[in-house]
Amino acid sequence: MGPLARELTALPPSLGPVRLIGVDGHAGSGKSTFAERLAEALGGAPVLHLDDVATHEELFDWYGRLRAQVLEPLAAGRPAHWAPYDWVLRRFGPERVLEPAPVLIVEGVGAGRRALRPWLARLLWMETPRERSWGRGRKRDGRELSGFWDAWERAELAHFSDDPSRPFADTLVRQSGTGYEWTSGAAATSGAPTSVTERHELPRA
Repeated sequence: MGPLARELTALPPSLGPVRLIGVDGHAGSGKSTFAERLAEALGGAPVLHLDDVATHEELFDWYGRLRAQVLEPLAAGRPAHWAPYDWVLRRFGPERVLEPAPVLIVEGVGAGRRALRPWLARLLWMETPRERSWGRGRKRDGRELSGFWDAWERAELAHFSDDPSRPFADTLVRQSGTGYEWTSGAAATSGAPTSVTERHELPRA
């Protein structure tokens, strides 16, 4: 993961003093785990999970709140004050403060949406097929959330149909049994693996 971290820290800031890195992909594609590992490689970079920004009523209509609470303050070099959503209590929780950092990772479905892309220094897409991702998500959450997943799948299909992220990704990330591989640059969208593919070995259990 070190080569990718160095590549990202070398980018020019995109949000005031911040390099905003988006990690997008289908629900269940492994975005959160990858983002946390990338944050570690970046020396403890903060991670903003879009699951904490979305709500039951606003699965994808959260951009205005994200812009006002997080993007605009950071763009001005000020701390961001925002409140994460509690999916159990169905309400926003206590306010959190997000200080401007050299690199900030925003991960979640829609991290590469058209309204957010102008703020991004780099967009990464988790290259996990949709059906496999959704299957993993359903297995993770259990039968009690099957109704939520039915609604989510319809909403995600509608979102990506209107506002796709993958065609605009700078880097495609693939997960294998031994780690991650990523392809950056023109080869990412062309599908050519060539020599720009890197591998990160996962720690053994």
